[in-house]
Amino acid sequence: MSEFDDIVKKKVLSYHSVAGGDINEAFQIQTEDGTFFVKMNTISNLDMFIQERKGIEAMAACHVIGTPHILQSGTTNHHSYLLMDYIESGKRIESYWQVFAQQLANMHRTFVGNQFGFSSNNYIGSTPQINTFCDSWITFFRDYRLRPMLNRNKENLYASDIQRLSKIMDHLDEILIEPEQPSLVHGDLWSGNVMTGKDGKAWLIDPACYYGDAEVDIAMTELFGGFPQTFYTTYRQYGCLRSGYEKRKNVYNLYHLLNHLYLFGYGYYGSVLHCIEKIERSW
Repeated sequence: MSEFDDIVKKKVLSYHSVAGGDINEAFQIQTEDGTFFVKMNTISNLDMFIQERKGIEAMAACHVIGTPHILQSGTTNHHSYLLMDYIESGKRIESYWQVFAQQLANMHRTFVGNQFGFSSNNYIGSTPQINTFCDSWITFFRDYRLRPMLNRNKENLYASDIQRLSKIMDHLDEILIEPEQPSLVHGDLWSGNVMTGKDGKAWLIDPACYYGDAEVDIAMTELFGGFPQTFYTTYRQYGCLRSGYEKRKNVYNLYHLLNHLYLFGYGYYGSVLHCIEKIERSW
């Protein structure tokens, strides 16, 4: 019996490798009872899949946007894995971006409690992400997003860079504002984590969920290429953007750029500096 038979608990007819990002191996598995998708990593990385499952299930519980149906997470003798139904892709509906924006806005309006954070720590890519609940969004973003990422990057930054970042954190309450309510956010929302399902609508995958300011999701969509303007126009009608978003988005994207500097190295140093400069000019 193959490792895949052991995972799906069904007779495997065929399987093949598919794109799974920079972190995991991924496979499409065909069985007598249907098609499945499995992500695999080392046994020591099981917690990454446990936390990804929690995030997907939190988004699914909103009942407003497509997400994978998770079957189980666990380990074999050689790997950790996350098993889910395979998402069949389809042709985008004509109003794809407008519907996606409305669905995301509805997810962002799913409020659970008054604190920022999540039920457990998770990961942004492979980087640990602290989600200790906090009453203040500004405190949460400073202490559990920017500060840990700065500490991870001390060997990648000059002393002057660290001073500038520390000053930004010291003055964060002059840039950010407290949202009326914490929103469930995807946390890693770029085009690579959005699929088109068989229904022709957007489906969200690979989250780094927590309850935060909805603006963090919109900011990240703009970081690596952006979505069509129709998406942003529609989201502004239904979503949670407020006056001053254009300057706050740079702070939110600084977190992701620092993470890319940490994960992928010096190629992102210039982008981090450019982002710092934009923040400094905004206050």
